[in-house]
Amino acid sequence: MQTTPAQSGHEHAYPAHWEADVVLRDGGTAHLRPITPDDAQRLVSFYEQVSDESKYYRFFAPYPRLSDRDVHRFTHHDYVDRVGLAATVGGEFIATVRYDRVDGRGLPASGPADEAEVAFLVQDAHQGRGVASALLEHIAAVARERDIRRFTAEVLPANTKMIKVFTDAGYTQKRSFEDGVVRLQLDLEPTDRSLAVQRAREQRAEARSVQRLIAPGSVAVIGTGRAPGGMGRTVLRNLLAGGFTGRVHAVNHAFPEDTARLEPEGVPAHRSVLGIPEPVDLAVIAVPAEQVPSVVAECGEHGVQGLVVLSAGYGESGADGRHRQRELVRQARSYGMRIIGPNAFGLINTAAGVRLNASLSPELPAAGRIGLFSQSGAIGIALLSGLHRRAAGLVGISSFVSAGNRADVSGNDFLQYWHDDPDTDLVLMYLESIGNPRKFTRLARRTAARKPVVVVKGARHGGAAPTGHAVPSTRIPDATVSDLLRQAGVIRVDTVTELADTGLLLASQPLPAGPRVAILGNSESLALLTYDACLTDGLRPQPPYDLTTGAQPADFRRALAGALADEECDAVVVTAIPWVGDASAADLAAALREAVAASPSPAAKPVTVVHLEIPGLAEALAEPPGAGADDADADAGGAAVRIPAYPAAERAVRALAEAARYARWRRLAAEPGRVPEYEDIDEAGAAADIEVLLEAHGAVLAPPPEGPRAVTLSAPDTQRLLARYGIAVMPALPAPDPDAAVRAAGRLGFPVALKPTAPHLRHRADLGGVRLDLGGETELRRAYTELTELLGKPEEIRLVVQSMAPRGVDTVVRAAIDPAAGAVLSFGLAGAPSLLLGDTAHRLVPVTDRDAAEQIRSIRTAPLLFGWRGATPVDTRALEELLLRVSRLVDDHPEVVGADLEPVIVAPHGVHVLGATIRLSPAPARTDLGPRSLPVV
Repeated sequence: MQTTPAQSGHEHAYPAHWEADVVLRDGGTAHLRPITPDDAQRLVSFYEQVSDESKYYRFFAPYPRLSDRDVHRFTHHDYVDRVGLAATVGGEFIATVRYDRVDGRGLPASGPADEAEVAFLVQDAHQGRGVASALLEHIAAVARERDIRRFTAEVLPANTKMIKVFTDAGYTQKRSFEDGVVRLQLDLEPTDRSLAVQRAREQRAEARSVQRLIAPGSVAVIGTGRAPGGMGRTVLRNLLAGGFTGRVHAVNHAFPEDTARLEPEGVPAHRSVLGIPEPVDLAVIAVPAEQVPSVVAECGEHGVQGLVVLSAGYGESGADGRHRQRELVRQARSYGMRIIGPNAFGLINTAAGVRLNASLSPELPAAGRIGLFSQSGAIGIALLSGLHRRAAGLVGISSFVSAGNRADVSGNDFLQYWHDDPDTDLVLMYLESIGNPRKFTRLARRTAARKPVVVVKGARHGGAAPTGHAVPSTRIPDATVSDLLRQAGVIRVDTVTELADTGLLLASQPLPAGPRVAILGNSESLALLTYDACLTDGLRPQPPYDLTTGAQPADFRRALAGALADEECDAVVVTAIPWVGDASAADLAAALREAVAASPSPAAKPVTVVHLEIPGLAEALAEPPGAGADDADADAGGAAVRIPAYPAAERAVRALAEAARYARWRRLAAEPGRVPEYEDIDEAGAAADIEVLLEAHGAVLAPPPEGPRAVTLSAPDTQRLLARYGIAVMPALPAPDPDAAVRAAGRLGFPVALKPTAPHLRHRADLGGVRLDLGGETELRRAYTELTELLGKPEEIRLVVQSMAPRGVDTVVRAAIDPAAGAVLSFGLAGAPSLLLGDTAHRLVPVTDRDAAEQIRSIRTAPLLFGWRGATPVDTRALEELLLRVSRLVDDHPEVVGADLEPVIVAPHGVHVLGATIRLSPAPARTDLGPRSLPVV
């Protein structure tokens, strides 16, 4: 057992929260942790494996070995003024970093000195893997936690690699050259550039870690059965049947010692992966859960780069299984390996140079441009078979993964990979949980700017992640998740069928330039159904063009050619029912394909077909180039055109509508909005107020196990804090008795409103508890008597008097912090629309000017803001500004964990906040701004 400093008598306890697993530049992993006194022998062994040149660069002189004093110094830290971190693989050091706090003269110091000297040493065999860059991120975060604001480092000019580590980090820095040494000074406050550098490195490293899994040169199937059947033997045969271009090994500890090859497959057979006489890139593990630890240890010792664990009996099986799952991930990461699974279905890569089918799928799917991720094996099977059945020749798969319990590799990792993958143009994902919503939306937004990302989420209403998924809990309702995904450009669909429908259209058709749709076909009824579906899904259909039931393929070709040439339409839906005559489905498909191929811009408008009971039409429309087309068709270019077909108008239109919304988002994303700067915002003053208020409420004390408890500010404190951000709250004066109410009205000026503020009565207009436009003392006293008789004693209902605001639309603006997703800004109309109908729009903070404009227009009741039925339009620009100011408040000050502004009256000129509540809590950790690390298991 490792001794912690607390156990060995040190003043400061071992900071376990500094431990982290990181993905390195080459896709491998390393474990970072504080160095302890127990690491003396590891440090000596590590130093012995460092070259003389690297030692010289570290100590500026020959330094062949560490003295006992050196070892003691480098392994004993107080974790405040002296800190050392080590990067480990397989439990052994591969790199170290340390800082020592110093004063202005460079002498050892304690706080409040805010500068420290930092130095690295990386084993030569691991240089170039990005170990030092990862260590710098983590030691900088540790230093900031200990109130250190600057690092200084002295580096020999010849040590160009270490100089590059510092200069590429993105921190504000100064550089000088004195006495033959390069002196660097780094300000540790994160900058936009340092964050961009960090995220770029994260993307490259995580993409590379997936690349190592998905394009191996050799695969070992561990748990290959001696007899046909079983998971291991099935995967082995699928690998061979798919034409895997690398080397395959069968492993089973029960193979007879004299077995050299497994027949009839004819692959090398081994009793242990350690017996394979060459490197193994990927191991597929199909052994009982209790045998997996020993298998993983052998894989780690052999240098295997990644694992696909098909074995069940982990998180999905209860508390013991969750413990096994955590230990599995820790063990694999300690050897630098990443895991798909456990309880996974497998991994597929159709690239011609790989042809990997390391899965339970009996055949390798057709190659194509779709990247497919599924957290469910059953759904993964259904999607693969469904796409093959409906879209053979139309679309294909570039890569597929069914991640099972996704204890390590997740959808985020594959988004990092598909973002730059030249073989993937479209991403389809079935998710049952989103472990890091903040990171997922960030990655999805970046990927969606290049290629569509379509998501269907299961377990939407269960309120918890499926068994086996170790993810943080989230209080965000599903409707909010949907809004946040759409803000990031993700196409959110409701069913697996819609996932496939939308995928088929996006993979085979161009994006529409707008929402205008031409409808043509030989059935007026089917065309009308399509027209209605377009209106329902927010498209703008033209009047259908009825070709009549006597239409022949040539008529379809002429009508489609005309629609494609029409500048007033952006997409075409062709409807077809069986016709009278000798023409076949293949004839109609050829006619439609010819029309598209002959159009002036064949790649400019999407075309879909809705057909009823026309066997073979979908297959004929999806034929790959040259397959079954006659020479005339091929010469006309029709064979190179493929068109998706749907058995129902609603399905085709829904897919087309999703494509149109995504195309609009992408056009807008090309010129992103901005977060405005307001000169009247007093950020520093607000920060000072928040610090004082938290101290006054005792909220800076150590948080309880469930986390820090939020405190609700008084009305005056709330008004003062909002005023720092230019948000005025109309004053409400307490009225404990009728005379006080009259005095308050005298101060404010008639007319006034009288209303209760007790928590159980706030915003309950349905109880008749608000009196408006009270023009004098008599009316006010009468209203006071009515409300106390109706609702209760004055001390129970807490009446207040408030000036009358101009007439307008009552709205509500809220901001709340979710531990997983971060700050979310919400907007809706006050009362029944938001409370009963859930008509509320949500955006992740910080909100841009474009986000705010979209947010207020996205609710179903938005027409009430823009002059519905002849009403006077209200001041939506002022409303947008209010949203932006609230967004700035919660973004600038993470201590603001809740803000409720209700009601907010939006008048024809200006907005008026009648009530507001602010909740504060010690700022939660921002994991998205910290150093790179894999999720804690």
